[in-house]
Amino acid sequence: MIEWDKIEENYELPSLTKEPVTQLQLIKYAGASGDFNQIHTIPEFAKEAGLDGTIAHGMLSMGILGQMISSFAGIKPIRKYSVTFKSMAKPGDILTAKGIVKKKYEKDGAKLIDCKVHIEDQNGDVKVDGKVTIAF
Repeated sequence: MIEWDKIEENYELPSLTKEPVTQLQLIKYAGASGDFNQIHTIPEFAKEAGLDGTIAHGMLSMGILGQMISSFAGIKPIRKYSVTFKSMAKPGDILTAKGIVKKKYEKDGAKLIDCKVHIEDQNGDVKVDGKVTIAF
């Protein structure tokens, strides 16, 4: 884990690339999350709903982003974490979480960094965009 004095603005957080999303993964995630919306689990239903096939749960992508953040931050407190879902991930997509330090500052005695984070697929299409504030 990197320390406060080694971080500068525009520092790139170590990225995290996952194996391709699978249909089985979506079914397992539905069970873990309790989100059994059939657009995630049944390809025929997703097609009837106007999609090309099943789509990954947005919270699955957010969780991958959170994994990248926690791998970087370790036990350091996350002060804020927010995301915007930009587009749908689907089976076969290879998702990569990335981040960059946008601001390094001290506030009320706390050493903080604000980072811009996102998930992109193998084509560079952004699936999730977000922000995180980490305390050191």
